[in-house]
This record gives sequence, C-alpha cells and structure tokens, in this order.
Amino acid sequence: MNRLFRLIPLLLLAVIFFTSPPVRAQMSRQDAKQPARARISLYRVAPGKHLEFLKWMAENDAVDKEAGVPASTLYAHLDGDSWDFLGVAPDLSRDQQAKVDEAARKRGRKTGFPASLEFRTFVTWHTDTFAMGPVSAADLVAASK
Repeated sequence: MNRLFRLIPLLLLAVIFFTSPPVRAQMSRQDAKQPARARISLYRVAPGKHLEFLKWMAENDAVDKEAGVPASTLYAHLDGDSWDFLGVAPDLSRDQQAKVDEAARKRGRKTGFPASLEFRTFVTWHTDTFAMGPVSAADLVAASK
C-alpha cells in the first residue's frame, strides 16, 4: 500500500504532462519522431507570498504571450503532498528565450540572474524536471535500438 502512495504523485505528473496545453501545442509543431520536451516545476511558496507569486507568474504569462511562445500551465495544490503549485512549460529554444527576455525588458522586468533572485523571494523551495512525451513504451523500445 505504501508503494502505491509513492506512485500517486508520479501518476499525477504523467497525467498533467500528457494533457498539458503547452506540451500538446509544442507537439503539434514538431516532427512525429521527436517528442516534445517540457519543464515540470513544483513550487512551495513562502508563507504570505502566495498572491505576490501568482501575480508574478501572471506577468510571466503576459510576457510569454507577447514573445509569441507557448503558454505555461499552472496547477494549484488541493490535497496531499507539500507543494503549492505545479507548472508545466515548454522547453524553450535559445531564440524563444531571447524573445521572452526582450519582451520582459520592455516591461521593465528583470532577466537572467536578477530575475532568478527575484523569483526566490517568493518561494521556499522549488524543483524543475525536464521530461519528454507523450511517447508509448513501444516508441521508447524502438528508440533504444
């Protein structure tokens, strides 16, 4: 039974990843042989910083839209583990990231390391994982040859 409870967060991440609009949008633009890549992020927000964090993330969404990159998707924690929000975002190319940085600077926002420091004022902990998919087990077997 304990093993089942450890699998539940992984199953949740898989369902979210495979049904996420940014991942589906990116997949539709890619060659069928190349699965999409996405960044899955878990955030534990600092006490009392939840609304500020959400406003900061909403501004990021507006910057992404202005830069013409696929939107991120945010999921709010309801029950279970200790994270507050889960984000699914496309893995941007260097050109896409440059467009995002340019749009952010036009809005007077920080980029690069200063933006990273600003982000850390909102969270006590976060993690990013890069994943690919969706793929079938047969696709992965074929790719291993």
